[in-house]
Amino acid sequence: MSIGKQVRLERIMNRETGKTIIVPMDHGVSSGPIEGIVDIRSAVADVAEGGADAVVLHKGMVRAGHRGRGRDIGLIVHLSASTDWAPTKNDKVLVCTVEEAIKLGADGVSVHVNIGADLEREMLRDLGYVAKVCEEWGMPLLAMVYGRGKDMNQYDPQVVAHCARLGAELGADIVKVPYTGDPETFCKAVEGCPVPVVIAGGPKMKTEEEVLRMVYGALQAGAKGLSIGRNVFQAKDRVRMVRALYHLVHKGGTVDEALSILKGEK
Repeated sequence: MSIGKQVRLERIMNRETGKTIIVPMDHGVSSGPIEGIVDIRSAVADVAEGGADAVVLHKGMVRAGHRGRGRDIGLIVHLSASTDWAPTKNDKVLVCTVEEAIKLGADGVSVHVNIGADLEREMLRDLGYVAKVCEEWGMPLLAMVYGRGKDMNQYDPQVVAHCARLGAELGADIVKVPYTGDPETFCKAVEGCPVPVVIAGGPKMKTEEEVLRMVYGALQAGAKGLSIGRNVFQAKDRVRMVRALYHLVHKGGTVDEALSILKGEK
């Protein structure tokens, strides 16, 4: 690994724990200004205050989300996009380059791949190409890989393990995949992936305790952290939610302890 990539990775992954709390806020392209990220600057400020390691933004939101004050936070620029209106919304295209991200001050870039989708081969090609350019520039690459084919269960342990391995095989430095639902099956995905694996948050959960228990289970299975959007930026108290997650990820705490932090008891 080049020293440039190593330095940038340390702005995304906690150098003491080797784990990370990433909060993606790239939903505006797919879904518009949804609850929690209407004011992107406040959202970034809140998760930074809570102790998140990095946020994921599209290129146009980098300036809007830059606070110029408060705690620093790592920046990952998302290169892929599609909208919820498209008949094939699982087909992602590249809308930004590694060079653009560098000019924006990014510490990393991310690419989204949906295996089984109609344009799977194009997305695989794009991931491979971006990985090549990232290697040339010493830029960390986060690959978000999901099983989204027809009749495919994206939470199936075999599908998740395939997604994680695919990301590593094509050059990602961190791979984001769905959580299988329990540590016993998720550990297989982690075991088969030689780069750090982080979990996605998926749809908004019914309770915040569910989120904490999911993260705790993934960590027990060997995950190196999380990349969770709606379940963080739409939390009742984003700052406390991130602090609770920080306690799990970087302090090795329990769910009960994290719940106490979330409730303001600690």
